[in-house]
Amino acid sequence: MLAPFEVVVVLANADDEAVAGEGERIYEELRSAGLDVALDDRKERGGVKFADADLIGYPVQVVVGKRGLDRSEVDLKLRASGERSSVPLADAASGALDLLDRAP
Repeated sequence: MLAPFEVVVVLANADDEAVAGEGERIYEELRSAGLDVALDDRKERGGVKFADADLIGYPVQVVVGKRGLDRSEVDLKLRASGERSSVPLADAASGALDLLDRAP
């Protein structure tokens, strides 16, 4: 299967200003690295966005949410294996790139 983008940045709480700001920063950093990246900033619940991300088949998901920001972290998911991890905000883009290198 061929996904339309390599990475999706999911804003779990799109109505939260801090979440939106960090998500957009990560999105731009990934775009600057030359990746095809999507930003899911829809006003849907997080579960809907996660299900859609899996259905569409994005190889790597970067999840930005309130709880993660409280810990200064984002969650990463490699779709092929289901592997999940958390990385510091500052390492979000590099963490996504590392996962993408491991994607089939």
